[in-house]
This record gives sequence, C-alpha cells and structure tokens, in this order.
Amino acid sequence: MLLCKRLITATLFLFYFHCAYAQTGELYRYQDLSHLYYQKQQDSLKKAWTCPALYKQKATQKQYKELWDDRTDFLTKSIKDDDYVYDREVLSYIDTIVSQIVRANKQLIPVKPLVLIDRSAAVNAYAVGGNILAINLGLLAFTRSREDIAFTIAHELSHNILLHPETAMKQRAEWLTSDEYKSSMNAILDSKYERLTRLKKVFEGYSFNRSRHQRYHESDADSLAIVMLKKSNIAFDPTFFLRLDSADIQYKQPLKQPLQQYFSAYNIAIENAWLQKRSKGLSTRVYNFKDTTHIQDSLKTHPDCIERYSKTLNAGSTNTNFTQVPASIQEKARKMEIWNMYINMNLTACMYMILLEKDKGNKDPWYDFMVTNVITGLYYADRELSRFNAVGVTPKEYISKDYYQLQTMFEQVPREKLEQFCKTLLDNNQRANSKKDEAAFHRLMHALTLDADFSDSHKTSVAKVFINGNESSLYAEFAHKFDKP
Repeated sequence: MLLCKRLITATLFLFYFHCAYAQTGELYRYQDLSHLYYQKQQDSLKKAWTCPALYKQKATQKQYKELWDDRTDFLTKSIKDDDYVYDREVLSYIDTIVSQIVRANKQLIPVKPLVLIDRSAAVNAYAVGGNILAINLGLLAFTRSREDIAFTIAHELSHNILLHPETAMKQRAEWLTSDEYKSSMNAILDSKYERLTRLKKVFEGYSFNRSRHQRYHESDADSLAIVMLKKSNIAFDPTFFLRLDSADIQYKQPLKQPLQQYFSAYNIAIENAWLQKRSKGLSTRVYNFKDTTHIQDSLKTHPDCIERYSKTLNAGSTNTNFTQVPASIQEKARKMEIWNMYINMNLTACMYMILLEKDKGNKDPWYDFMVTNVITGLYYADRELSRFNAVGVTPKEYISKDYYQLQTMFEQVPREKLEQFCKTLLDNNQRANSKKDEAAFHRLMHALTLDADFSDSHKTSVAKVFINGNESSLYAEFAHKFDKP
C-alpha cells in the first residue's frame, strides 16, 4: 500500500511538473531586461573591479588602468543597454551544466561564475574575466546537444581560469607604452610617404601577437575545457568545431518556396519588379550566389575551427549518446533573438529568420504575429525616413539569393503599398486567440503607422497607453522607446 501511495504521489508530481513545464513557454518579462534585472550587479561591478597596481612605470600603469576601466565600462554599458536578458527557463537549463562543471572542478573554480545571456544572434560565447561569462542566444539556437553547450561553457571558463582577458590587457598596455611602439609611430609621423601602409604593418604585427583570441590561447582553453569535462563526466564531441565552422552562413540558407508565396498567405501580393534592383552600376551586375569559395572566412570569432577539430579529435568521447538540447529551449532562444532583431530594427534578418521557421513547418502563431510587426515596422521606419537603416543591408557575399530578393523588396516596395499591407495585416488578420499584450501591441502599431497624427507627442501618448496596460510584457521594450526623454 505504501508503495502504491508513493507511485500515485510520484505520478501526480510528474503530471504537475509536466503541466508547469508546458506553461513555461512564455518569453521573458520587460522587467527581466538587464538594465532592470542586473542593476545590482552593474553597481557592484563598478565597486568590485578595482584596477590593481602592477607597474612602477606611471605611463604603463595609466594605460593598464584605462584598459581595465574600458572593460568595466563595456560590461556595465552592455547591462544598461539591455544587451543581456534574464530568462528563468533558459538560465536554469544552463545552470545545471555550469553547476555540474563547477562541482567537479572546485580547485579550478572555487566560486560559481556569473553567467549572462547575451541577446545577440551570433553563434558565440565570451569570457569577460572576473569570473563572468556570456552565452549568446544564437549559440543556444545553433547547438545540437547539451554536450556542445557544456564544452562552450568550459572553454570560456578556461579563459577566465587562465586569466586570458587580464593577460591581454597587460600585453596591450605594455605594447602601447613600449619603446618599440613609440619608435614605430614616430618613424611613421616623420615619413613623407606611405604613412597608412606603414601604420597598417605596425598594427598587423600587434594584432598577430596580441589579438583578443590568440591561437595558443584558444588551444589552451580547449585543452583545459576537455579536462574539466572529463572530470565532470560530460562527453566531448570534436565535430562541434566543424559545425561551428559553418555557423556564420545562416543567411545563406535558401528558402523552400518563392518569396511571393510566403506573403500570399497573408493576402499580400508581391510584384516581381520589387525583387529586382532598379539602379544601374557595378553593384547590380549578375552575381553568382553559389560560388563563394573565394570569400575569406572573416565572420567567425574563432577562425581556426578545422585546426581545433584536428587537435582535439583523439580526445573525443566514443560510444556516447549525446543529449539533445530541449526543443523548448531552442525555440525560446530563437524567438528571443528574432525579437531582438526587431527591436534593433534589423528587419530583413528578422523576416528571413521567420521564413526559415516557416520552412521547418513551424505553425506557431507567434511567427504570424511577428510577420505583421516586421511589415508595420518597415512602414513606420519609412514614415520616419529611415527605411534604409531598418532594412539593414547585408553584402551579397554572405547571403542567399532569396535573402537578397527580400532585402531588395524591402528597399523598393512603394510607400503606398506598404501602407496598404499594414491595413491588410492589422485590420483583417487579427487572430481570435491573440494574447492580450500581442493584441495591444498591434493596436499600438496601428496608431504609429496609420494614424494621420505622426507627431512625437502622439507617439508618446499611444506608447503610454500600451505600457499602462502591459507593463510586464516584453513588447513594452518597444513602447518605452517613445517614453524616454
């Protein structure tokens, strides 16, 4: 009987847990943006990160302090600018990985690090120093396994353990105040010809020896990370480096359908003429979107992925079933990075990510909600005379033909057609099951795009209406843009 009661209790607990977990799909609140959530950490960093006195030479110590303070300012400004966000579900998932590594490596990591979620879509993570590291949303959406994330975390922890950020600052301070550097700069200033060429050579030498991600630093961090993973009983998959090598081609993925078909589902007719550049010149010549073998792989933070794969191949785990990242975590990361693209008015990238989700068969109505937001956002930017900035033009070398067509269409669709699209989407495509804040956000966009009054006072007024009724909604971030002095 006791066993039966325990089974019933366990079953009820699992049922409750499943229901609770199923309801955690909500995105973060406005109050979870870093300028609010990490305010205490921001204030304490300024006090805690005191520059140590390392050099007797005043010039070198002064330069070192400037670099030290720049790092503090970078982090505190990033927090203030909402470059980071707190999301309970995502951070709880990451925390289980961090805790497992920390418990098994207490001698190396006596204090649990502060982990921040960077809202960037770039597939990256970085160590700040001072036992702080950041994981980009783009990495969470890109990685396939828990072990991939664990290696990335261990790698960045290794940078902090090995004091790579602090060492880089010291090397830079010593170089900028060295006789060699001063002599080189004086020689350039005294010369009459080829100043720029000689200046480039000086900094090429500097970057080769003292770059932020030196090759031997990456190799050292990889090696220590693998050691920490083994102690933590976490498998390591070297092929992660090969996948990472192609992480910067997300906008080169082709769409499965012609561009017009995606918009026809919303009763929006796209004309072929909008997909072709009207201007003449070299920039509009026929371009081969398939042959990009000549392009330097310059977008990745760590350009030597194949070399790192070769060096760590023998350390890979064998006969291991890697743990897939939960779909809910990746879905949430994807949505958060799409919203961040929108809030930064990078509208082409935002729409393209939505269309790629459509290609996966994703029928989540939230993406339909965001389609409306992108089109209305584009029209709003046009009324602000900043459409070009909102389109966010990306060089042909890094995008697919479909992305280029979308970008071209956003540039060239006539204003009166954009206005018509806004009316169609906002008036006719209202979802019966819209959430309260989503419906309110569309009312806000209706007022911003279709009201005759386009004055700053009107924008502030309608934004306040949204905020007063939806102060906890993440969409309040957009409304607060009009509520600032």
